[in-house]
Amino acid sequence: MSTLLKATETIPAGQMVFFRSFFALVPVLAWLLWQRRLGDAIRTTRPVGHVIRGLVGVASMSCGFFALTRLPLPEATAISYAAPLLIVVFSAVLLHERVHVFRWSAVLIGMVGVLIILWPRLTVFSGGPALADAEAVGALAAVCAAIFSAFAMLQVRALVQTERSETIVTYFFISASILSLMTAPWGWVWPTPDQTALLIGAGIAGGIGQLLLTSCYRYADMSVIAPFEYVSLILTIVIGYVVFSDIPTGPMLMGAAIIVASGIAVILREHILGLDRSRAKQASTP
Repeated sequence: MSTLLKATETIPAGQMVFFRSFFALVPVLAWLLWQRRLGDAIRTTRPVGHVIRGLVGVASMSCGFFALTRLPLPEATAISYAAPLLIVVFSAVLLHERVHVFRWSAVLIGMVGVLIILWPRLTVFSGGPALADAEAVGALAAVCAAIFSAFAMLQVRALVQTERSETIVTYFFISASILSLMTAPWGWVWPTPDQTALLIGAGIAGGIGQLLLTSCYRYADMSVIAPFEYVSLILTIVIGYVVFSDIPTGPMLMGAAIIVASGIAVILREHILGLDRSRAKQASTP
């Protein structure tokens, strides 16, 4: 999906979000019809919650897709991995969840990794015109995308208490399609046939990816699945080099390794704590 979108980098970000969301409905609705669950996906008791999820999600995708047009594919992907670390911060600050020293340490180390990736792009530190520099703006957009993504995940966490997974996915794509369509007056362009095919392909790929990820979490624990998500970094490095001639830099590789290691450490720690809580509960059950 990211590769196809980057190949259409002259398209405005809002327009990318529309194609990504609208055509993602094609595989999602087809799957729901096949499963005879379309009616269940449409029923909801929290329409406002879905709208909020859509707003935050559109903001995240807009920033992320804009970053793709300004940064090499691997760098934009690596910075997006900061989102799970930011969830820890927002959960502690906004939801007052208890966060132990280990997780705080992993988050701080992961943020160091983000800073290592960003530092060469933020030319303000070397006296250059940072805000006028396309890559610097793209780097800041990638960080904003990670922040909005973390907020979106928190909203999803609240929605899953009462809503089905297919309901959350369906309403997100519907709301995101409508919201992104409202950006048309601010500079949409008429895509070429090749760009149209790439945009539609990105939407379908995104929808299929969403279905597969949802199915993964149904059949396996997050601690098992999450490390596999980081495989996308390896893929983007290869694709970026082969398709876009993007050569990964030393800071990008170092920062990405730190971010991935911190994310996996948090996931594994939560898995261990979950097992401990499960054993304690079983031991206390007569």
